[in-house]
Amino acid sequence: MLCQKCGVNEATVNAAMQMNNQKMEMHLCADCFQEIQGQIMNQSGFFSGFPFGNAEAFSNQFQQGNGKAKANTRTQQQQTNRRNSLLDQLGSNLTDSARAGNIDPVIGRDQEVKRVIETLNRRNKNNPVLIGEPGVGKTAIAEGLAVKIVEGNVPTKLLDKEIYLLDVASLVANTGIRGQFEQRMKQLIDELKSRKDVIVFIDEIHLIVGAGTAENSQMDAGNILKPALARGELQIIGATTLKEYRQIEKDAALERRLQPIIVKEPSVEDTIKILNGIKDRYEKFHDVHYSDEAIQAFATLSSRYIQDRFLPDKAIDLMDEVGSRLNLKNSQSDSQSIKERLDAIVKEKQEAAEKEDYERAANLRYQEIQLQKQLEKASDSEKVVDVDVSDIQLIVEEKTGIPVTKMQSDEQEKMKNLASNLSEKVIGQEDAVNKIAKAIRRSRAGLKSKYRPIGSFLFVGPTGVGKTELTKALAEELFGSREALIRLDMSEYMEKHSVSKIIGSPPGYVGHEEAGQLTEKVRRNPYSIILLDEIEKAHPDVQNMFLQIMEDGHLTDSQGRKVSFKETVIIMTSNAGTGAKQVNVGFNKNTHESVSTLETLSDFFKPEFLNRFDAIVKFNELTEDNLLAIVDLMLAELEETIEENNITINITEEAKRALVKLGYDPRFGARPLRRVIQDKVEDQLTDLLLEDTDIEKVNVDVIDEEIVVQKA
Repeated sequence: MLCQKCGVNEATVNAAMQMNNQKMEMHLCADCFQEIQGQIMNQSGFFSGFPFGNAEAFSNQFQQGNGKAKANTRTQQQQTNRRNSLLDQLGSNLTDSARAGNIDPVIGRDQEVKRVIETLNRRNKNNPVLIGEPGVGKTAIAEGLAVKIVEGNVPTKLLDKEIYLLDVASLVANTGIRGQFEQRMKQLIDELKSRKDVIVFIDEIHLIVGAGTAENSQMDAGNILKPALARGELQIIGATTLKEYRQIEKDAALERRLQPIIVKEPSVEDTIKILNGIKDRYEKFHDVHYSDEAIQAFATLSSRYIQDRFLPDKAIDLMDEVGSRLNLKNSQSDSQSIKERLDAIVKEKQEAAEKEDYERAANLRYQEIQLQKQLEKASDSEKVVDVDVSDIQLIVEEKTGIPVTKMQSDEQEKMKNLASNLSEKVIGQEDAVNKIAKAIRRSRAGLKSKYRPIGSFLFVGPTGVGKTELTKALAEELFGSREALIRLDMSEYMEKHSVSKIIGSPPGYVGHEEAGQLTEKVRRNPYSIILLDEIEKAHPDVQNMFLQIMEDGHLTDSQGRKVSFKETVIIMTSNAGTGAKQVNVGFNKNTHESVSTLETLSDFFKPEFLNRFDAIVKFNELTEDNLLAIVDLMLAELEETIEENNITINITEEAKRALVKLGYDPRFGARPLRRVIQDKVEDQLTDLLLEDTDIEKVNVDVIDEEIVVQKA
């Protein structure tokens, strides 16, 4: 390259220059460079013909580019002074972070940002405080204001402002000696008064109340800041939650100097816009691609199934987690580790060549070639992965326990056969089984209401006909275990005050900090079956607690937390009114069964309670034929138990019929049959095992009209 001054000689010197805040390089020959150095002090006519302007400008820019200008020295001194300032020690400059591109853009929130700017533009009490639930984007609004200042999208008064994030913990740290904290606060306030271009952002602003308080003293950070805030000598932006803002409201003098701005949870549509605005950064970080369908799924699935968090935070977390999982799956052939190994091999090869160890250098050269081939393959395989909705559904299912994923073939088959599978375990109650199975299948097909539970049922029937048994069988079909249900015996909720057991004790009472028995279990396991046994025994106020659950699908506990029951199956059992005999005569003879059931139950339950059930299922009395099928189920449990002791049992059909004949009573259902099996089979089997320990096979038969258990 030729010299840019003479255009004749070869350029051998690169001179760095800075002009109009733009850096550039000049390529000069040695003679021209020496000539410029000699003329730079007296500003000869050489510069007048220079294409960049006059001599003084070029001289200053030349010296500044080479680190010799006084302006550069002043800049370095200012930066040094700024680094030594208390504000820079206790906080970080958000405006600098925005210039460096380290802050995500703020999408939407136009109304909140407008309110913040209007408050900052006031003459007095120009200190906005962003108040809202955790995760709705309060801190992001303050950071977004820094981005808008850098971009110039703010009023003229705010164009020269710098936003600093103040760390309250650093403010209090190392102030153990009395007076140190007050001195540090005074120094900070004096510095902020001198730097009119600074706006202080205090995240979790409620921390200033009581921060630095000494024993028997009211001198905390909040009280020290009050005079300066009232006179408008410094400006702050705060952010805190609704609950923690009450600490500031206790100090009315501090609270009146702040202007609260409510930040509400965005809608699903606004959340989708926010995700579209920030997805580029997450795509670049995780090497994935989020389609429009995936972005919509992040917002809708998180809003519907993750109940204890707020948008857009939970949707962003879901997007980040899905990207992280796919990135880990895709990085099996990690090119970075291959590059590091390749660099190490090249270095070892050079060292071996310098030591004239040519044999080792040749081996390392061979390894280098192999690693280069692996690196090429890894680079080809590392492509951007598209995020599928099924990946999002799987993460939501793991986080909440709610089956969100599309039904697989085996589960689809199980849903088809749900009614028949339940009928095999619950005998003689086809109507009840069909209603329950239809509700579950509707839910898994995605056709259930978004605001009500999967199903709410009242099982009515005499004792021992299978009401509780059907609930346990359903739990086994859905969760694989008969005990995987939340069971509350209503005989424990007969008093008025027992409402506190369900949702927790009210404030001021013992146990307020403890969670409710029902609400806490549902919070931890949103997808569950709730069994309320003998609901007629519960106090009417306890029954009223379930009105909102069955209608709106949620309940608020004593801590103010909203607990969702949308993914639960609520089953209540009762034998109220089953003993009453109703005589129908004349035209009322064919009265619909459900109508007569409601009339009977209305003596025990309020109409608004009965009206909220999806179905009131009446269980039939069991016949002898039903008991013949039930005895097989009961004896199967006995066979399974003694098989653990390596003993097989054979029961004849005559013995089964004899057991049913002895155990049949239409008033008591199947429970007497279990007692008969204990008396006639299990007791004899116990005596036989105690007499002879080498028994391997046992027969149960009827001899002389008596059930006999004997060794085979």
